[in-house]
Formats: sequence, C-alpha cells, structure tokens
Amino acid sequence: MSNAWHVDLSAPFARRLGKSAAELGSSDGRDECPDIWQLANGDVAVIGADATESYRGRLPEGVQVGEGERLVVIPGAMLTAAKPDIPDA
Repeated sequence: MSNAWHVDLSAPFARRLGKSAAELGSSDGRDECPDIWQLANGDVAVIGADATESYRGRLPEGVQVGEGERLVVIPGAMLTAAKPDIPDA
C-alpha cells in the first residue's frame, strides 16, 4: 500500500492564507500576483513565479522536483503574513 500523496484536482479553493499580494504591495495590479490558498480538502495551493529551471541544477541533496511538479517562489512577506492562518503542528 502506498502512502504517497496525490493531488486532488477536484478540491475547490476554500480560503486565502494571509494577505493578498495587493495588500502586501507585491502586485502591480496585473495578472502575476503570488498567492497562498487552502483548498477544501486541507491541501495548500501556492501561486508564484516558476523558478524550476533556474533551481533544478542546484537543489539541496535529497531534494527533487518530480515529473509534473514545479518549484515556485513567493515573497517572504507573503508566507510571514500567512503564519497566523496556519495551525501549529
């Protein structure tokens, strides 16, 4: 039996974690706004700049970007602003 996680592409967006890019000043009002959202099933969706190819050759040991995965970068302030919305482990 596999315990591997698989994305549920049918899960709808439930709530934004933290503040919008506009609230943080990380948006110029166009379509490239980073964001963090909790999905209805508890998973998290991150919208950020695709940096996969830039980082692929310099990933830390043991880190891989698998087939169908992308490495995205968001502003640090966005994750900091989301902290109050993320429960402690």
